[in-house]
Amino acid sequence: MKKLVRIAPAIAVAAVSAFALVSCSSGDGGGDDGGGSADGVDTEAPLYDQLPDDIQDAGQITIAGDTHPPYRTIEEDGTFTGIDPDLQTALSEQLGVPFEIETASGLDAMLTGMLSGRYDAFNGPVRATEEREQQFDAIVWMTTRTSYVHLAERADELADSEAVCGANVAGVTGSVSETQIERYNEWCAEQGLDPASFDGLADSNATFLAVNSDRADYAATTQGGAIDLMAQEPDTYDYLVQTDEQGAGVDQLAMYLPKDTGLTEVMLEAFNGIFDNGEYEQIMTEWDITDVAVDEPVLNPMTGGQSG
Repeated sequence: MKKLVRIAPAIAVAAVSAFALVSCSSGDGGGDDGGGSADGVDTEAPLYDQLPDDIQDAGQITIAGDTHPPYRTIEEDGTFTGIDPDLQTALSEQLGVPFEIETASGLDAMLTGMLSGRYDAFNGPVRATEEREQQFDAIVWMTTRTSYVHLAERADELADSEAVCGANVAGVTGSVSETQIERYNEWCAEQGLDPASFDGLADSNATFLAVNSDRADYAATTQGGAIDLMAQEPDTYDYLVQTDEQGAGVDQLAMYLPKDTGLTEVMLEAFNGIFDNGEYEQIMTEWDITDVAVDEPVLNPMTGGQSG
Protein backbone atom coordinates (compact mmCIF):
# COMPACT_ATOMS: atom_id res chain seq x y z
CA MET A 1 0.00 0.00 0.00
CA LYS A 2 1.23 3.50 -0.81
CA LYS A 3 2.34 5.80 1.96
CA LEU A 4 -0.55 8.08 2.77
CA VAL A 5 -0.34 11.78 3.45
CA ARG A 6 -2.79 14.31 4.75
CA ILE A 7 -5.31 15.46 2.17
CA ALA A 8 -7.80 18.24 2.78
CA PRO A 9 -11.13 16.78 3.93
CA ALA A 10 -13.92 15.81 1.58
CA ILE A 11 -17.22 14.13 2.25
CA ALA A 12 -17.68 10.42 1.88
CA VAL A 13 -18.24 9.03 -1.58
CA ALA A 14 -21.78 7.86 -0.87
CA ALA A 15 -22.76 11.29 0.39
CA VAL A 16 -21.19 13.02 -2.59
CA SER A 17 -23.20 11.00 -5.08
CA ALA A 18 -26.45 12.20 -3.58
CA PHE A 19 -25.53 15.73 -4.63
CA ALA A 20 -24.04 14.88 -8.02
CA LEU A 21 -26.65 16.73 -10.05
CA VAL A 22 -27.08 19.75 -7.81
CA SER A 23 -26.25 23.08 -9.43
CA CYS A 24 -24.40 25.33 -7.03
CA SER A 25 -21.55 27.78 -6.64
CA SER A 26 -17.97 27.48 -5.49
CA GLY A 27 -18.56 29.21 -2.18
CA ASP A 28 -17.16 32.71 -1.73
CA GLY A 29 -15.72 32.82 -5.26
CA GLY A 30 -12.34 34.08 -4.12
CA GLY A 31 -10.81 37.52 -4.37
CA ASP A 32 -10.61 40.22 -1.70
CA ASP A 33 -12.91 43.17 -1.28
CA GLY A 34 -10.28 45.88 -1.74
CA GLY A 35 -11.56 48.17 -4.51
CA GLY A 36 -14.33 45.66 -5.14
CA SER A 37 -17.96 45.18 -4.34
CA ALA A 38 -20.16 42.94 -2.25
CA ASP A 39 -20.70 40.54 -5.16
CA GLY A 40 -17.01 39.62 -5.22
CA VAL A 41 -16.02 41.77 -8.21
CA ASP A 42 -12.71 43.59 -7.70
CA THR A 43 -12.14 46.23 -10.35
CA GLU A 44 -8.69 46.89 -8.85
CA ALA A 45 -7.47 43.35 -9.56
CA PRO A 46 -4.38 43.14 -11.79
CA LEU A 47 -6.18 41.69 -14.82
CA TYR A 48 -9.73 43.00 -14.46
CA ASP A 49 -9.40 45.58 -17.25
CA GLN A 50 -8.28 42.85 -19.65
CA LEU A 51 -11.40 40.73 -19.17
CA PRO A 52 -13.84 40.54 -22.09
CA ASP A 53 -16.80 42.90 -21.78
CA ASP A 54 -19.30 40.07 -21.42
CA ILE A 55 -17.39 38.67 -18.42
CA GLN A 56 -17.22 42.10 -16.81
CA ASP A 57 -20.95 42.58 -17.43
CA ALA A 58 -21.77 39.15 -15.96
CA GLY A 59 -19.56 39.80 -12.96
CA GLN A 60 -18.40 36.18 -12.92
CA ILE A 61 -16.84 33.34 -14.90
CA THR A 62 -19.23 30.41 -15.26
CA ILE A 63 -17.29 27.16 -15.15
CA ALA A 64 -18.67 23.67 -15.69
CA GLY A 65 -17.98 21.09 -12.99
CA ASP A 66 -18.83 17.64 -11.70
CA THR A 67 -18.05 15.67 -8.57
CA HIS A 68 -14.48 14.44 -8.91
CA PRO A 69 -12.66 14.34 -5.54
CA PRO A 70 -10.16 15.70 -4.73
CA TYR A 71 -10.60 18.18 -7.59
CA ARG A 72 -14.22 19.00 -6.75
CA THR A 73 -16.38 17.74 -3.89
CA ILE A 74 -19.92 18.91 -3.21
CA GLU A 75 -20.34 19.48 0.52
CA GLU A 76 -23.56 18.96 2.47
CA ASP A 77 -24.37 22.68 2.28
CA GLY A 78 -24.13 22.58 -1.54
CA THR A 79 -20.81 24.37 -1.87
CA PHE A 80 -17.77 22.96 -3.64
CA THR A 81 -14.41 22.23 -2.05
CA GLY A 82 -11.27 20.78 -3.55
CA ILE A 83 -8.28 21.55 -5.72
CA ASP A 84 -10.32 23.25 -8.44
CA PRO A 85 -12.19 25.67 -6.13
CA ASP A 86 -8.89 26.52 -4.41
CA LEU A 87 -7.35 27.23 -7.81
CA GLN A 88 -10.37 29.34 -8.78
CA THR A 89 -9.98 31.43 -5.62
CA ALA A 90 -6.35 32.15 -6.50
CA LEU A 91 -7.21 32.96 -10.13
CA SER A 92 -10.06 35.25 -9.00
CA GLU A 93 -7.58 37.40 -7.13
CA GLN A 94 -5.81 38.00 -10.44
CA LEU A 95 -8.93 38.43 -12.57
CA GLY A 96 -11.19 40.39 -10.22
CA VAL A 97 -14.32 38.27 -10.75
CA PRO A 98 -15.45 35.12 -8.94
CA PHE A 99 -16.02 31.73 -10.54
CA GLU A 100 -19.47 30.17 -10.46
CA ILE A 101 -19.52 26.37 -10.79
CA GLU A 102 -22.50 24.92 -12.63
CA THR A 103 -22.77 21.17 -12.24
CA ALA A 104 -23.02 19.12 -15.43
CA SER A 105 -22.95 15.37 -15.93
CA GLY A 106 -20.38 13.94 -18.34
CA LEU A 107 -17.56 15.39 -20.38
CA ASP A 108 -19.63 15.66 -23.56
CA ALA A 109 -22.21 17.83 -21.80
CA MET A 110 -19.51 20.17 -20.54
CA LEU A 111 -17.76 20.51 -23.89
CA THR A 112 -21.07 21.03 -25.71
CA GLY A 113 -22.09 23.55 -23.06
CA MET A 114 -18.96 25.60 -23.71
CA LEU A 115 -19.61 25.59 -27.46
CA SER A 116 -23.17 26.82 -26.86
CA GLY A 117 -21.99 29.61 -24.58
CA ARG A 118 -23.47 28.19 -21.39
CA TYR A 119 -20.06 27.76 -19.75
CA ASP A 120 -16.98 29.95 -20.03
CA ALA A 121 -14.55 27.18 -19.06
CA PHE A 122 -14.11 23.65 -17.76
CA ASN A 123 -11.17 22.52 -15.65
CA GLY A 124 -11.41 18.75 -15.89
CA PRO A 125 -9.28 17.01 -14.94
CA VAL A 126 -9.27 16.52 -18.71
CA ARG A 127 -6.41 15.59 -21.02
CA ALA A 128 -5.03 17.99 -23.60
CA THR A 129 -5.42 16.42 -27.04
CA GLU A 130 -4.90 17.67 -30.57
CA GLU A 131 -8.53 16.95 -31.42
CA ARG A 132 -9.90 18.96 -28.49
CA GLU A 133 -7.53 21.83 -29.18
CA GLN A 134 -9.13 22.22 -32.60
CA GLN A 135 -12.29 23.45 -30.85
CA PHE A 136 -11.02 24.77 -27.52
CA ASP A 137 -8.01 26.49 -26.04
CA ALA A 138 -6.24 24.37 -23.41
CA ILE A 139 -4.15 25.78 -20.55
CA VAL A 140 -2.11 22.94 -19.07
CA TRP A 141 -1.40 23.36 -15.35
CA MET A 142 -0.69 19.81 -14.16
CA THR A 143 0.02 16.26 -15.31
CA THR A 144 -1.36 12.94 -14.10
CA ARG A 145 -0.92 9.21 -13.88
CA THR A 146 -3.84 6.81 -13.84
CA SER A 147 -4.41 4.68 -10.74
CA TYR A 148 -6.59 1.60 -10.36
CA VAL A 149 -8.51 1.52 -7.07
CA HIS A 150 -9.72 -1.81 -5.71
CA LEU A 151 -11.22 -3.04 -2.47
CA ALA A 152 -8.55 -3.84 0.13
CA GLU A 153 -10.35 -7.06 0.99
CA ARG A 154 -9.62 -8.27 -2.56
CA ALA A 155 -5.91 -7.45 -2.41
CA ASP A 156 -4.88 -11.10 -2.73
CA GLU A 157 -6.42 -11.28 -6.19
CA LEU A 158 -6.15 -7.67 -7.41
CA ALA A 159 -2.96 -6.14 -5.94
CA ASP A 160 -0.74 -7.45 -8.74
CA SER A 161 -0.49 -5.27 -11.85
CA GLU A 162 -1.15 -8.27 -14.11
CA ALA A 163 -4.56 -8.66 -12.44
CA VAL A 164 -5.79 -5.54 -14.25
CA CYS A 165 -5.50 -7.52 -17.48
CA GLY A 166 -8.81 -9.29 -18.04
CA ALA A 167 -10.52 -7.34 -15.24
CA ASN A 168 -13.55 -5.06 -15.42
CA VAL A 169 -12.42 -1.45 -14.97
CA ALA A 170 -14.89 1.38 -14.30
CA GLY A 171 -13.89 4.86 -15.36
CA VAL A 172 -15.36 8.21 -16.33
CA THR A 173 -16.44 8.32 -19.97
CA GLY A 174 -14.09 10.52 -22.01
CA SER A 175 -11.56 10.86 -19.20
CA VAL A 176 -7.81 10.30 -19.22
CA SER A 177 -8.37 6.84 -17.78
CA GLU A 178 -10.28 5.70 -20.87
CA THR A 179 -7.20 6.32 -23.01
CA GLN A 180 -4.84 4.95 -20.39
CA ILE A 181 -6.61 1.58 -20.20
CA GLU A 182 -6.13 1.23 -23.96
CA ARG A 183 -2.39 1.61 -23.42
CA TYR A 184 -2.50 -0.77 -20.48
CA ASN A 185 -4.19 -3.34 -22.72
CA GLU A 186 -1.33 -3.12 -25.19
CA TRP A 187 0.99 -4.13 -22.35
CA CYS A 188 -1.43 -6.94 -21.40
CA ALA A 189 -1.25 -8.27 -24.97
CA GLU A 190 2.56 -8.22 -24.84
CA GLN A 191 2.36 -10.36 -21.70
CA GLY A 192 0.01 -12.81 -23.40
CA LEU A 193 -2.85 -11.74 -21.11
CA ASP A 194 -6.46 -10.85 -21.84
CA PRO A 195 -7.36 -7.15 -22.15
CA ALA A 196 -9.29 -5.34 -19.44
CA SER A 197 -12.80 -4.17 -20.25
CA PHE A 198 -13.72 -0.52 -19.66
CA ASP A 199 -17.10 0.48 -18.26
CA GLY A 200 -17.66 4.19 -18.93
CA LEU A 201 -19.68 5.96 -16.20
CA ALA A 202 -20.81 9.53 -15.55
CA ASP A 203 -18.44 10.55 -12.73
CA SER A 204 -15.85 9.32 -10.23
CA ASN A 205 -18.41 8.60 -7.54
CA ALA A 206 -20.20 6.19 -9.86
CA THR A 207 -16.93 4.34 -10.50
CA PHE A 208 -16.20 3.91 -6.79
CA LEU A 209 -19.74 2.73 -6.17
CA ALA A 210 -19.27 0.17 -8.95
CA VAL A 211 -16.24 -1.19 -7.09
CA ASN A 212 -18.11 -1.21 -3.79
CA SER A 213 -20.91 -3.30 -5.31
CA ASP A 214 -18.50 -5.65 -7.14
CA ARG A 215 -19.84 -4.53 -10.51
CA ALA A 216 -16.26 -3.54 -11.31
CA ASP A 217 -12.92 -4.88 -10.09
CA TYR A 218 -11.17 -1.52 -10.32
CA ALA A 219 -12.03 2.16 -10.55
CA ALA A 220 -9.63 4.01 -12.83
CA THR A 221 -8.91 7.50 -11.55
CA THR A 222 -6.14 10.05 -11.24
CA GLN A 223 -3.42 9.37 -8.70
CA GLY A 224 -4.62 12.38 -6.70
CA GLY A 225 -8.13 10.95 -6.66
CA ALA A 226 -6.86 7.58 -5.40
CA ILE A 227 -4.81 9.17 -2.63
CA ASP A 228 -7.73 11.33 -1.53
CA LEU A 229 -10.12 8.37 -1.38
CA MET A 230 -7.71 6.24 0.64
CA ALA A 231 -6.92 9.06 3.03
CA GLN A 232 -10.58 9.06 4.01
CA GLU A 233 -11.11 5.28 4.01
CA PRO A 234 -7.65 3.73 4.41
CA ASP A 235 -8.93 0.31 5.42
CA THR A 236 -11.38 0.04 2.53
CA TYR A 237 -9.28 0.59 -0.60
CA ASP A 238 -5.86 0.06 -2.12
CA TYR A 239 -4.61 1.00 -5.58
CA LEU A 240 -2.06 0.40 -8.31
CA VAL A 241 -0.37 3.10 -10.38
CA GLN A 242 0.08 2.53 -14.09
CA THR A 243 3.79 2.49 -15.00
CA ASP A 244 5.65 3.81 -18.00
CA GLU A 245 6.17 0.20 -19.09
CA GLN A 246 2.40 -0.19 -19.09
CA GLY A 247 1.99 2.87 -21.29
CA ALA A 248 1.29 5.49 -18.66
CA GLY A 249 3.53 8.21 -19.97
CA VAL A 250 2.61 11.60 -18.60
CA ASP A 251 -0.67 13.11 -19.75
CA GLN A 252 -1.13 16.86 -19.56
CA LEU A 253 -4.30 18.11 -17.85
CA ALA A 254 -5.78 21.42 -18.87
CA MET A 255 -8.43 24.03 -18.30
CA TYR A 256 -10.47 24.29 -21.49
CA LEU A 257 -11.98 27.51 -22.80
CA PRO A 258 -13.95 28.20 -26.00
CA LYS A 259 -11.85 29.80 -28.71
CA ASP A 260 -12.19 33.42 -29.82
CA THR A 261 -13.91 34.69 -26.66
CA GLY A 262 -11.03 36.87 -25.52
CA LEU A 263 -10.86 35.00 -22.20
CA THR A 264 -8.00 32.62 -22.99
CA GLU A 265 -5.23 35.21 -23.05
CA VAL A 266 -6.22 36.83 -19.76
CA MET A 267 -6.75 33.44 -18.11
CA LEU A 268 -3.25 32.41 -19.14
CA GLU A 269 -1.94 35.62 -17.58
CA ALA A 270 -3.85 34.79 -14.39
CA PHE A 271 -2.20 31.35 -14.29
CA ASN A 272 1.19 32.97 -14.80
CA GLY A 273 0.37 35.29 -11.91
CA ILE A 274 -0.34 32.49 -9.43
CA PHE A 275 2.76 30.61 -10.56
CA ASP A 276 4.86 33.74 -10.00
CA ASN A 277 3.41 34.62 -6.59
CA GLY A 278 3.69 31.08 -5.20
CA GLU A 279 -0.03 30.37 -4.81
CA TYR A 280 0.08 27.54 -7.36
CA GLU A 281 2.87 25.80 -5.48
CA GLN A 282 1.01 26.33 -2.20
CA ILE A 283 -2.15 24.67 -3.56
CA MET A 284 -0.25 21.71 -5.01
CA THR A 285 1.63 21.27 -1.74
CA GLU A 286 -1.50 21.49 0.41
CA TRP A 287 -3.15 18.73 -1.63
CA ASP A 288 0.10 16.74 -1.78
CA ILE A 289 0.19 16.52 -5.57
CA THR A 290 3.51 18.24 -6.20
CA ASP A 291 4.65 15.18 -8.14
CA VAL A 292 2.24 16.16 -10.92
CA ALA A 293 2.98 19.91 -10.84
CA VAL A 294 4.41 21.69 -13.88
CA ASP A 295 7.04 24.43 -14.04
CA GLU A 296 4.78 26.85 -15.88
CA PRO A 297 1.33 26.91 -17.52
CA VAL A 298 1.37 25.93 -21.18
CA LEU A 299 -1.13 26.99 -23.85
CA ASN A 300 -2.28 24.43 -26.44
CA PRO A 301 0.77 22.13 -26.25
CA MET A 302 -0.63 19.66 -28.81
CA THR A 303 -1.23 22.24 -31.57
CA GLY A 304 1.72 24.58 -31.30
CA GLY A 305 0.77 26.89 -28.47
CA GLN A 306 -1.40 29.34 -30.39
CA SER A 307 -4.85 30.44 -29.26
CA GLY A 308 -7.93 31.46 -31.20
